[in-house]
Parts: sequence; structure tokens; C-alpha cells
Amino acid sequence: MITGKSYIANQPTAEGTKTFKTFDPQKNVDNPWTFTEATEAEVDAAVQAATRAFESFRSSSGKERAELLNAIADQIMNLGDELIETYCAESGLPAGRAQGERGRTVFQLRSFADLVVEGSWVEANIDTGDPSRTPAPKPDLRKMNIPLGPVAVFGASNFPLAYSTAGGDTAAALAAGCPVIVKSHPMHAGTGELVAQAISTAVKQSGFDPGIFSNLNSSGIEVGTQLVSHPGIKAVGFTGSIKGGRALFDLAAGREEPIPVFAEMGSINPVVALPSALEEDAAGWAQKYAGSINLGTGQFCTNPGLILGLDSDAFKSFEHHLQQAFEELAPQCMLHPKIKQAFDQGKSSAKEQAGTATVVAETAVTEPNYASPMVLKVSGAEFLKNDQLHREVFGPYSLLVSCSSKEELISIIKNLEGQLTGTILASAADLSMQHDVVEALQNRVGRLIFNGVPTGVEVCPSMLHGGPYPASTDSRFSAVGIHSIKRWVRPFSFQDWPNKQLPLALQNENPLGIRRLVNNKWTHEAI
Repeated sequence: MITGKSYIANQPTAEGTKTFKTFDPQKNVDNPWTFTEATEAEVDAAVQAATRAFESFRSSSGKERAELLNAIADQIMNLGDELIETYCAESGLPAGRAQGERGRTVFQLRSFADLVVEGSWVEANIDTGDPSRTPAPKPDLRKMNIPLGPVAVFGASNFPLAYSTAGGDTAAALAAGCPVIVKSHPMHAGTGELVAQAISTAVKQSGFDPGIFSNLNSSGIEVGTQLVSHPGIKAVGFTGSIKGGRALFDLAAGREEPIPVFAEMGSINPVVALPSALEEDAAGWAQKYAGSINLGTGQFCTNPGLILGLDSDAFKSFEHHLQQAFEELAPQCMLHPKIKQAFDQGKSSAKEQAGTATVVAETAVTEPNYASPMVLKVSGAEFLKNDQLHREVFGPYSLLVSCSSKEELISIIKNLEGQLTGTILASAADLSMQHDVVEALQNRVGRLIFNGVPTGVEVCPSMLHGGPYPASTDSRFSAVGIHSIKRWVRPFSFQDWPNKQLPLALQNENPLGIRRLVNNKWTHEAI
């Protein structure tokens, strides 16, 4: 049941006087629930509880954390239809999307459970000592990953489950042994509270200190600012806009003790459509890309917002078929009136830029909060001159860029900001001759796709969901998959430490049976 309260260490709380409601974009009305914004005292209480809990949680076993993560997954499923109905009421997204995202959230939790119960993720390295070495004895050194401490996680507007209260950031941080304080997203605070209740129930069942999880309501920036500024917070996870992510990054860097902010932010996900692909099937690729641009009303971080091609009959044919494909697509609801307003402003700004022309024009939309897609086109020369055209327009929008030569195409790629994805459409034979295009794209993105669409982020160990700034604040890490746990740990070495006083992962006997690098050789064996 939704109470409108925050949750601090399993306890519902609502001390503040400032309240807000969530919004149903399909019905264009406020939802019935009233949420109380967390106070500064409640923020401090959550961090203090997390700091105390970290003392025991950091040394818990992988088996114990796995039980917690699986219990959270079970409790989320136990929420049943209430979670799906609340999700839909707060997002305007269909029930099928809600069910799919719930499945992804549960899968992420169980994946991290499997990771930590196996244990090798700690990356144990052992170099045994040699006291007889001359001229100086060789020390015994053993290194592994240890948790950073309490983590602040910011819920994402476009993924109320998979990137929010029990999403990938939270799952990875708990798996690492870090307490989590979620700053719930105000657009889906009800969904967040239900999930927070599920997590609190699982924490109680698992016997952990309840301070390992808190969920704070907030409609503005004050709670987030207080969280990131609090000396007890040791890292931050964020998914959202460049403006919001950069503000948190700067705030964290300006602390007396700077802390890392792992923010996944804006991306226009360039697509290079070479003639060899378009000559073969311009209509088919146009159909696929119309669907990708419009998928989820364009509200994905991997939405293809830029399509680059060489000025040719094949690219003109693609443009024609793309226009036709959009005529078959019905407008869809956006997440919130504010997001719809920002989308309309972004489209208008792009359309006003010099040299742009319309491929897919706006159409009249009768339903409030429904988006009218837009596709523009511009020459490569104009695109190179105008950084405004590089900006993400969050929604069903894309820009076609007609390049006069391959050299101009590569110049455009090299002048792009960092991106989450890059895509190349080409024949296999043609791809083998495009090393310069591939290398230019590889330098600007986190993931390269061949003959596909960028929308759709598979949750698996080989997925890299990140990229050079501003796609993310640290391109060395992924926000998706089991390796995202590396954001919440730091390497730590023991020197000449008594064997029985070492963590189990580093003891000679290898009681956990994990894979370790011992004297430069990978092994599961004891020393």
C-alpha cells in the first residue's frame, strides 16, 4: 500500500511539511497519492544509519548477500498487480512494458546474487613472499576488491524499475557490500515506495542491519544535494540528463573529500548508413529505424538521434522510405508533461537551426502528453558548423546528415561528443574496407553495433553501457551487467598479513574455491 512516506532503515517516516503528487500522463490528472518530501534531518538519519550498517555489511559473505538479493527479487514479484498498475499510472507506459521491466529488474538482482555467491568477482591477486630474496626480502602481498561505503542512488525518469529503487545501481551496490540510499524519482514515487517496501521486507527477512537501505522522497533538488554533500556518502549513481549528472559530479568533486559519481547521461547514438546497406534494402532499414526512433516514445538513452550517410541516391531513398514508415506510426504518450514540454522545445530549437529541412513533419496530436515525432535533415557542412545540432532531443526525434564525402563523414564523427553507442549499416564486404570509419566511431562511443538498431540494452557480462563524456562521467565502467559492481569497490592490498586473519578470498587454503591470480598464474587451487 502506498503511504507517501520515505523509508529509513525499514521505518516509514514523513516528518516534513512539503508534499507533492505524481502524475498520470495518460489520464492527464494527478494521481491520488500524496508524498511527503524528506527533511534534512531525515537525510542525515538515513546516512547515519547506512554508515553504522556498513561496519557489519561490508564483511558479510557472498552467500548472505545473495540471499538478500534473491529475497528482494521475490518480494518485488510478490507485489503483483499493484506494482504494475502503479507503474502505468505514473509513467503512461503500457502494462507489457511494466511487466518486461519488472522481469529485467528481477533478473539483474538474481544475476548479482549468482555473481557474489560464486565470489571470483573480488579479483583476488596473491604474490607470495620470499624472505630469502636478496638484497631485500620479498613481501607477501595480497589484493582484492572491497566495498566503498554508503552509496546514493538517483532513480531514472524513464525506467521506474530497472534504473531506479531496486535497479542496476542498487543491486550492484548491495552485492558489493555497500548500503544504499535511494533518492526516489518524483515522477514515480509510488512505484518507488512499493519497491522500497519490498526491499525493506527482504532486509528484515535476511537479518541484516536495516540501515543498509533507505528510500527518500523528493520533488526538487534539495534532498539530492544534501545526500551528495553528506560526508557519509562515498559514491553516487545517477541516470538522467547531462545537466543533472554534471551538477552532481561538480558537487561531489567540490566536497572536502571528493567522491566518484557514476552518471550515465546524454547520447544521440550516431548511425552511419553506408550505401552498400541502403542500396540493398533502404525500405527495410527505414522501417527498422522508424520503429527504433519511436520505441518507447523515443524515451531511451540509446535512441538513434543522428543518422549519417553519404549524399547519394541510396540515402535519398532511405529518407523517402523513412518518411513513409513514420506515416504508419501512431503518436504515443510521454512520461510527463514536463518531458513533453522539453521535447517540444528541443524540436523547435533544432528546426530553427540554419540549413535544416523537414523529413517527418509534426502532426496534430489530440491527446495531452502525446508526442508528435519529427525527423529533420541537414548537410554535413552545416552540421559541422553548428554544435546546437549535436544536442539530444529526448523523445521520438532524429536528424539525417547528408555528407558530401567520406572525409566529411569521418570529420563529423571525430567532432562528436562522447556517445553510448555507434552503429554501422553496411555489407560485410564493405565493412572490411571501413577501418577509418570504425576507428573514428570507436573513439567516440562505448558500444559499436553492426547492422542493427541501438535501442535494446542486453543485461549480460559483455554489455558496456557507458561511453566517453558526456555519455557517462567515467567511460571505464558500465551501468549495466554484473561488471557494473566495479563502480562500488576499490582495490585493497594486505602485506605480510597472518593467513588466518586475511579475508577468506585471500587465505592460502582458498576456502571459497574462487579463481585467483597466484604468482601470475590463474588457479582455483590452494597455495
